[in-house]
Amino acid sequence: MFDIDKWQEIFITIKKNKLRTFLTGFSVAWGIFMLVVLLGSGYGLENGVRSQFEDDGTKIIGIHRGTTSKDFEGLKAGRLIEFTNEDYEILSKLNQVERSTGRFTIAGDLPVSYKNEYGNFNIYAIHPPYDYVAASFVISGRFINEKDIHEKRKVICLGRLVKEALFKENVDPVGQYVEINDVAFKVIGVFDDKSGERVLNRVYIPISTAQGIFSRGNSMTSIYLIFDDYDVAASKKVAAEVKEILARRHNFSKDDRRAIDIDNGILDFKRFLNLFKNIRLFIWIIGMGTIIAGIVGVSNIMMIVVKDRTKELGIRKALGASPWSVISLILQESILITAFAGYVGLVLGVGLLELMSSALPDMDFFSKPQINMDVAIGATIVLILSGALAGFVPAKKAAGVKPVVALRDE
Repeated sequence: MFDIDKWQEIFITIKKNKLRTFLTGFSVAWGIFMLVVLLGSGYGLENGVRSQFEDDGTKIIGIHRGTTSKDFEGLKAGRLIEFTNEDYEILSKLNQVERSTGRFTIAGDLPVSYKNEYGNFNIYAIHPPYDYVAASFVISGRFINEKDIHEKRKVICLGRLVKEALFKENVDPVGQYVEINDVAFKVIGVFDDKSGERVLNRVYIPISTAQGIFSRGNSMTSIYLIFDDYDVAASKKVAAEVKEILARRHNFSKDDRRAIDIDNGILDFKRFLNLFKNIRLFIWIIGMGTIIAGIVGVSNIMMIVVKDRTKELGIRKALGASPWSVISLILQESILITAFAGYVGLVLGVGLLELMSSALPDMDFFSKPQINMDVAIGATIVLILSGALAGFVPAKKAAGVKPVVALRDE
């Protein structure tokens, strides 16, 4: 394998047939280049869509109120289903549920004001874990906690854009008081969120406080159940239990799909992951097909090489060359062309992905195209094995050349 004379002979052969070698190597390089770029772009698409999922919590089931569409036990269709604190307490105790939060928004045009500054913002009444549901994070102060709920405190957490609209740059809002409908709320924190203005124009207040001040009794519009893992079977079971419990408590048919809306975030996230597994598989099939086409080209070229060197190989065997000596000569040339061309394609593909990653801004559904090292190493190994496979049939044919027949060949 490390015979210097044999390697010199291989390089001389390649040098004599530059165009043929280049075209052969190009087909292999193009195949691995396309595989790397396609896989990297697939990961970029996955990263972008995954970030959209992560803008909201994924290990959750969201239950939202709806309107009945069927008559049930003497009750007419068209009833609005309104959840209660009792519903929230019951659902929060279901098996597999780690945490829970309820929510309703304050209807109407209620300005939020600080001194002479005011604005109309989305007012959300929530329980503490809602920061996970919205994937928000505190940048100053703290978020609403359980003590705020139990003591019905008049406290408020502001979105970053709300803070910027109401307070000057040098004023720390934490500890200040803002007013909603002439009711003073103490600012306890400011939060940020990757989702942008949709969330950052919100303010959060304790749901127990809001139910009293804004005459909501014990009602809420949405309940979120938070799980500790991505157990699809458990989430489906809980979703079915939720539908059964609420149907019984609010007197609607379990088959009424419009009475309540249940969003299974765990199931949706798993479907998303499975989708991209299939996309990656499809990319691999396309990429490997391109590589195989290049490898077939290498094999055909090596067949031509064997044909052109039939007389030479016959002389070698007449002088006592072993079959393995002939096979290794052809195999080494095939592996050299394939591995070198594949490495060039690999480097160019990775280089293009790095350029795209640094030059392109993060978009909603495409972010940081990349390929991991395991895939790169795997592709290199596949190339080496493919090179050996491409040269094996021609090498086997070369080893079977009979000296007498080869010397008579014209």
